[in-house]
Amino acid sequence: MAGHSQFKNIMHRKGRQDAVRSKMFSKLAREITVAAKLGVPDPAMNPRLRLAIQNAKAQSMPKDNIQRAINKAAGNDGENYEEVRYEGYGPGGVAVIVEALTDNRNRTASNVRAAFTKAGGSLGETGSVSFLWDRVGEIVYPASAGDADKVMEAAIEAGADDVQSDEDGHVIICAFESIGEVTSALEASLGEPESVKTIWKPQTNTAVDEDRARSILKLIATLEDDDDVQNVYANFEVDDATMAKLSA
Repeated sequence: MAGHSQFKNIMHRKGRQDAVRSKMFSKLAREITVAAKLGVPDPAMNPRLRLAIQNAKAQSMPKDNIQRAINKAAGNDGENYEEVRYEGYGPGGVAVIVEALTDNRNRTASNVRAAFTKAGGSLGETGSVSFLWDRVGEIVYPASAGDADKVMEAAIEAGADDVQSDEDGHVIICAFESIGEVTSALEASLGEPESVKTIWKPQTNTAVDEDRARSILKLIATLEDDDDVQNVYANFEVDDATMAKLSA
């Protein structure tokens, strides 16, 4: 089983749901505010804002919270956040990419570096591991959208590059530059997706044993617990037996 999404589910199941939900809403709101500030506070004219709102709705974020985040940008209230990417290696030589929105680069860099060091990893320069990944679009549909064949056919017609289907749903991958066009085409045949976002997709994964997997999961959890961190990606994989132990 490969990489990050499965392990993210493990951590969320084991985590304190209310705390996880509150922190997730805070990060979604920050993305909405930044998107609105970078463009215009109208989702019809701002693709990034439209995606941010769509993802917030998919996570059942209340409409009032969404509107408050937009108003915060329109009113020029609050901090000015900037996007920062950190790259490095975790336990077992696993490549890690961290995306953050921060109003204090020194604070965020210090926290991220401390997390890597404590986990036995090392933080590198920008570009030190991103060459091992592809920047792509990820469109997620629930299992109720249709069976694997139906979704595959719709994805091919929409111009997507890959589809992964299981009992939990469907994950459709497309070129970064085509995410808007592919999403629109899919909505016409499958309806509104659960989420649409750009992600880092590893070109290859690094196999790790149970102990290393647990260390990497701990590093990811520490990073994701930081208020400034929006997304964490790690290119590791474990076999089915180890996955079962981690899920237990």
